[in-house]
Amino acid sequence: MADLMPAPGVAPDWIALESELPWLNDLAGCPHDPVHHAEGDVLVHTRMVVEALTASDAWARLPEMDRLCVFAAALLHDIAKPATTRIDADGRVSQPGHSRKGAIMARAILWRMGLPFALRERICTLILHHQIPLFLIEKDPLEARRRAIEISLGAPNHLLAMLAEADARGRICRNPQRLLDNIELFRELCAEADCLEAAFAFPDDHSRVRFFETRGTDPGHVQHDDTRLTVTMLAGLPGAGKTSWLKRARPELPVVGLDEIRTGFGVDHGEIEGRVLQEAKARAKAHLRAGTDFAWSGTNIGRETRSQWIGLFRAYGARVRIVYVETDEPGLRHGNRRRAGRVPDPVIDRMISRWEIPDRTEAHEIAVVLR
Repeated sequence: MADLMPAPGVAPDWIALESELPWLNDLAGCPHDPVHHAEGDVLVHTRMVVEALTASDAWARLPEMDRLCVFAAALLHDIAKPATTRIDADGRVSQPGHSRKGAIMARAILWRMGLPFALRERICTLILHHQIPLFLIEKDPLEARRRAIEISLGAPNHLLAMLAEADARGRICRNPQRLLDNIELFRELCAEADCLEAAFAFPDDHSRVRFFETRGTDPGHVQHDDTRLTVTMLAGLPGAGKTSWLKRARPELPVVGLDEIRTGFGVDHGEIEGRVLQEAKARAKAHLRAGTDFAWSGTNIGRETRSQWIGLFRAYGARVRIVYVETDEPGLRHGNRRRAGRVPDPVIDRMISRWEIPDRTEAHEIAVVLR
């Protein structure tokens, strides 16, 4: 990706970009609602966004890795529009959920390209939230500040604002100045909340967790830490090496593992899942009631799934540590073939299409293990 990024003051080479990044061609012909995008299809818009970004003095002044981050996010920000396009009976075009879906699709693309983990996830954070600066200032002030703080934990808000400004300038719409004004107000909001160019600094990990659990909490207030045990949640795609890490790093922890329960029941992945989950929940509750540290082992690759289990752990006063384990695709496929209870490749492919990395809004600690 870095070798495709133009130097400051140089126009993007679209022949090279579309040759090396074939997913760009999928954007051609994908329609837009002309009310918000009268410029043309999604590829036309993407080109205009990238050109607006790379022509800006602010982008030229960024350090090289930040320039690459925003450049890649601009190329990928609407990657999910073809997959999410809906045309209603009146001919109106919409692409609901394209930001979240786009972050997931970009993660898989950049993982296969071998981008470093931290850079990849910063790019995905920008894609996930790329629409937020356009309208956040019009929301409730407390909720707007909360969202700005949340975003800052994954990517700097000044980079998000830069992407959003390029997104606004790279389109033809009825009121572009409203979008640009809102982006500038977003910058001011983030500056006032101490989260424009760096992550918001919480007093401690527990205060951070309580802030995201409880609406209206002062982010600077030190919350009483009443945790009574620690749950280590494993997360990662099948074959990434979660079980190996656990045996090597924390062999003393009792484990509640979905794979182990399936083995005990004599079933494969996907069979009698309700019974497997019920048994896992019962075992977890026994540890929680006793105040015993334990490990919760499973793929846990979706935020919603993690949230359900973390909610259970937190209800019993647990401190939650998520250990996310990742490897490259060849290593993943090889590890899956070697593991007991091999997961079929099509199932892994479906998991990759829902793959959301844990972030600091979810737990007291996020540990990333790259293998």
